[in-house]
Amino acid sequence: MTKQKPFRILIYLILTFSLIYLVHLSDFIFVPIGLLLASIAVPIIGAGLFFYITNPLVDLLERYKVKRVFGTLIIFVLIGLIVYLISLFLIPPLQEQTARLVENVPAIAKWLEELWELWQNRQKYLPAAFEDSIQNAIDNLDTYAEQVVTNLFSMISSVFSFLFSFIMIPFFLFFMLKDGKKLIPFITQFFSEKKANSIETLLKNINQALTSFIQGQVLVSIFVAVILLIGYSIVGLNYALVLAIFGLFMNLIPFIGPWISAIPAVVIGFFQDPMIGVWTAVIMIVAQQIEGNLISPNIMGKALNLHPLTVITVILAAGAMFGFVGLLFAVPSYAVAKTIITHLYRVYTNSRPVGQKNIF
Repeated sequence: MTKQKPFRILIYLILTFSLIYLVHLSDFIFVPIGLLLASIAVPIIGAGLFFYITNPLVDLLERYKVKRVFGTLIIFVLIGLIVYLISLFLIPPLQEQTARLVENVPAIAKWLEELWELWQNRQKYLPAAFEDSIQNAIDNLDTYAEQVVTNLFSMISSVFSFLFSFIMIPFFLFFMLKDGKKLIPFITQFFSEKKANSIETLLKNINQALTSFIQGQVLVSIFVAVILLIGYSIVGLNYALVLAIFGLFMNLIPFIGPWISAIPAVVIGFFQDPMIGVWTAVIMIVAQQIEGNLISPNIMGKALNLHPLTVITVILAAGAMFGFVGLLFAVPSYAVAKTIITHLYRVYTNSRPVGQKNIF
């Protein structure tokens, strides 16, 4: 009986849940470890993001006989130049548009309230619960706007409080770019040849999954932001730069992010002029069609092999559990987990006798 696969699977499940329960009971050990990891999470994640963006350039320089240390220094010079150009040409108009947008938030909220009242007066049959919910939301628009501004300043304060972590990002990035290729050999040296080859394959697959997602998503977001900025500028939409950059960051969230970025742009467009609102909606639709049918397939392709419904489900679940941070990390975390599970299953099936490669 103990040799039957269902029995062994049941034992594995019992052991897994027992281990999870023991970890839960040992939170006095893992909580300090979690706090330690959280304190270094910002520089590691930030440096990791820049690593996956800049590492192909270092590899390219290395192929042209440039040592990695010098290639890394060249990348840092390029990053410094980009930061300087952004601070020179992008930050001033961004600050000006942001200030004007914050000043007009109460006027936009009042316009939405008047629009709701106009629509409400023309409705003969409207469920009371629905009407109360909408009216409550309209009445609190000013409060919501103030909360957004307050949260914005709180976020800025938090950024300054984590300034040391952000300062550490370049140091982490430098050594990641310089010595990144030494990580896998360092890990595999402690295992036998067979296990070392398996672990090396797994780590390379994880690296490929993260590379495909991060590089692809960043490039797609930049392309979409450029398209939005050009479109908004053509139709004369106010705060075009702010809304385009907002669209850039929201596009980092697959599927849901682009539609989130469309809401403020369309609202501001209709507030400014109905025709501008219509053209803004058209620009958003055209940009998403270009992104979905032309840019994403050619940049990201099917490297991650994730079904759209799976991605949406993962994003919604992560957002409900972990908020905005969950939305950002849902897809790459799922891609890594899928890669690990797929690899372990492949190792398991390859270790089984011929004809007995299925678990069930």
